[in-house]
Amino acid sequence: MAKLSLGSRPATALTGRRSECDVLDRLIEAVGAGESRALVVRGEPGVGKTALLEYLVEQAPGFRVVRAAGVQSEMELAFAGLHQLLASMLDRLEGLPAPQSEALRTAFGLASGRPPDRFFLGLAVLTLLSDVAEEQPLLCVVDDEQWLDRASADVLAFVARRLDRESVGLIFAARAESDELAALPELVVGGLSDVDAYALLDSILTAPLDPRVREQIVSETRGIPLAMLEVLRDLTPAELAGGFGLAGGVPVSGTVEETFRRRIHALPSDSRRLLQLAAADPVGDPLLVWGAADRLGISTDAASAPAEAGLLEFGARVRFRHPLVRSTTYWSASLQERQEAHRALAEATDPEIDADRHAWHRAHAAPGPDDDVAKELDRSAARAQARGGLAAAAAFLERSAQLTLEPARRAERLLAAARAKRDAGAFEAALELLVTLETAQLGFYSTAEAGHLRGQIALEQQRGSDAARLLLSAARRLTPLDAPLARETHLEALVAALWAGDLDRTGGVLAAAEAARSAPAGPEPPRAVDVALDALAIGLTEDYEAAAPLLTRALELLLAQDMGSDEVGRSLWLAASRATQAIAIELWDVDAVHTLATRQLEVARQAGALVQLRLALNFLGGILVYSGEVAKAELLFDEDRLVAEATGNQPVLYNDVLVAVWRGQEAQATKLLEATRSQANARGMGRFVSSLMHLESVLNNALGRYEAAREAAWQAFERGDLGFGPLIVPELAEAASRTGDAARLRTALDWLTERARVTPTEWALGIEARVRALSSDGAAAEALYREALERLGRTRLRIELARTHLLYGEWLRREQRRVDAREQLHTADDMLSMMGVEAFADRARRELLATGETVRKRRVETRGDLTAQEFQIARLARDGLTNPEIGAQLFISPRTVQYHLRKVFLKLGISSRAELDRVLPGDPAASSQ
Repeated sequence: MAKLSLGSRPATALTGRRSECDVLDRLIEAVGAGESRALVVRGEPGVGKTALLEYLVEQAPGFRVVRAAGVQSEMELAFAGLHQLLASMLDRLEGLPAPQSEALRTAFGLASGRPPDRFFLGLAVLTLLSDVAEEQPLLCVVDDEQWLDRASADVLAFVARRLDRESVGLIFAARAESDELAALPELVVGGLSDVDAYALLDSILTAPLDPRVREQIVSETRGIPLAMLEVLRDLTPAELAGGFGLAGGVPVSGTVEETFRRRIHALPSDSRRLLQLAAADPVGDPLLVWGAADRLGISTDAASAPAEAGLLEFGARVRFRHPLVRSTTYWSASLQERQEAHRALAEATDPEIDADRHAWHRAHAAPGPDDDVAKELDRSAARAQARGGLAAAAAFLERSAQLTLEPARRAERLLAAARAKRDAGAFEAALELLVTLETAQLGFYSTAEAGHLRGQIALEQQRGSDAARLLLSAARRLTPLDAPLARETHLEALVAALWAGDLDRTGGVLAAAEAARSAPAGPEPPRAVDVALDALAIGLTEDYEAAAPLLTRALELLLAQDMGSDEVGRSLWLAASRATQAIAIELWDVDAVHTLATRQLEVARQAGALVQLRLALNFLGGILVYSGEVAKAELLFDEDRLVAEATGNQPVLYNDVLVAVWRGQEAQATKLLEATRSQANARGMGRFVSSLMHLESVLNNALGRYEAAREAAWQAFERGDLGFGPLIVPELAEAASRTGDAARLRTALDWLTERARVTPTEWALGIEARVRALSSDGAAAEALYREALERLGRTRLRIELARTHLLYGEWLRREQRRVDAREQLHTADDMLSMMGVEAFADRARRELLATGETVRKRRVETRGDLTAQEFQIARLARDGLTNPEIGAQLFISPRTVQYHLRKVFLKLGISSRAELDRVLPGDPAASSQ
């Protein structure tokens, strides 16, 4: 019986989509006006996403349009989708800043070099798109995002989040929500309403349609346009008109895939095999497909039937009518048929020109273990890693392992695949591979390596207690096999235990420290990681005097270490860098803390390593706060927020607590303290709990709530976390002295005396003198206060100096020396107000009022009407950075920098960069070195 012939009208595909088209019209209008927009068009297969993308392109005359489409069989080829999108722009790479041009060339295999950071690569793409859009608005259309390779998806998601004023539209069509595109604006496309579905059917039919048949079609296809159209193709005019055909029910499949599957299976054998070849080839190269077809004895006549069925057409590219046709064709074929297709494609692919696709086809063609193919996949994995395609490398290695028969070699490849997945951030996928290894016959070394990797993943997931246990077990296994790696693993275990804090403290920190002490001796000369391990282990198991020399030696080595070297990349960045701050603070060496943080920040910027950049921003920002440079620290924390936003992560909540506490914002600080404490407890990160107790004591001391300050400081002090004592003990001593708690004041002083004797830095001696003054009277107390001022005045810790003026002034007032007290209290008020440390400044003003002085709250100059991003851009422009350099630092395009600078000039009433130094709001900490 003849099937129905459908009519065709141009507007059919958009029936019932007026509201969706309106959204796309507004997007085109905005991009044409110089703005940028990102949008995810999301809906199930066949709902009309591709039709909406075509509508969007039609509404963009005068735009440059570039396209890419995810292909399921190409998901493991790193940057394949990105290359597809940017292919027509690669002649512009020379115009990019050299590091960005190098990143793109390396990613696309056009040059060799170090693997580019995926987000630094994103900045290069953003700059390239911005450059192209200078000439005409640019529309980037990405269909089937769910099938993009992950490397491309990550980079494009970065770009989408950073678009601002570049005249660029970046539109994705996707079937479901994805982590990469989370938080981007969405246009959710659902099935048509009954009214619109009926209108669609009426618009394309040339024969009568029984109302009951129409209702059944709409109901069973849920208004999905493609499903309705494909059902109609399978129905005869008689079935559509109703009558006797209804007695057995209308054969509506309910799914588009089933409809396509029936039509594919109805094709002649050679036509079906040709369709399978095209589906297995992600490139869409007709010469390649015909070359493979020739090897299977398929003639060109086989293309006629798929074309007549509306499934496939050959032109400049091989194009399927719909992506579902490709996927249905591939997965409805038998395993043997798929292997045959891949084998023919491998034979037709030049291994010199396209080695990775050649290897991938061979891998899918292999019926069983094949060491030659596995080796070829290993080489593809190495190339992918060199280009920064970690997800692709993991896929190559995993398939390589599947094709490996020899157990030990198979385990090595699975471990390598798990490492690559870990490096790509796919922690759960890496753990799944490690579960597979549990049933393998592993050697001792592979077993230890697998445990080591499990522990590293737990540490990255901030599961401190689990990480410490796993890493400690791995370190013990590695001890007789690889002493240097065992020592690095012991340090990782110790750091994990420290972060876990008092959660299972006896079995955690102390066990890790004791195990580290029994680790094999390090090499000669010792590496920084070895000295750090020995120092931390002794510091946690013996007294301060025994540990200090080793801690000092470790710090010296770390300060002398080339932070960009290979060793640092393997160990110090992960483990020692997390311990250096604690070591430097434990030694009362604030200059070392500042030097290390500054160096880490410089290296992270140069390398484009965003994880390390965020650590360095927060590390340096923290020391700036304690140096009284709160405004400068806030700029670093603002940058952390920008990086977090650009990478789709959350900013560090602790930074908000830190600033709110020192700013004296009681309500905000109290709220954030509670929220952050809940997070820290939930994650098993006891060290954060100590940090929050310290901040709670600071806030309460500032507000004059000394009993609460004393209790919070005492709890933190009793925990004894490495690197917190120099921060906590001054708070404890001050609160104890104001509440008359002589015993705790004596405990604090004894603790300080021991440390100041062993590490007599100006910071340690200054704080000791101040605490001793709190417990002294008369001339002795005054001499000690003056000694504290003199010593702390030689450090960068301006808050401690200002607070010493405050304590000295309070003591002088209690001694009835009002004139002398006013001098010290005015100094404290001036310093604290300029720093923005308002709660302590208010305390100084209350004391001044008690002396009979009239005081007014100082107004600290602010950023005016500039946003955080505008202030960042203005500050960097004032410092002499070019637009591309500013863009590289803040992860925005040069064009966006220029746009924001114009707004800055307008708000500040200036016309050039040269005037920024004169009018930019003051930064009381800008000159600290």
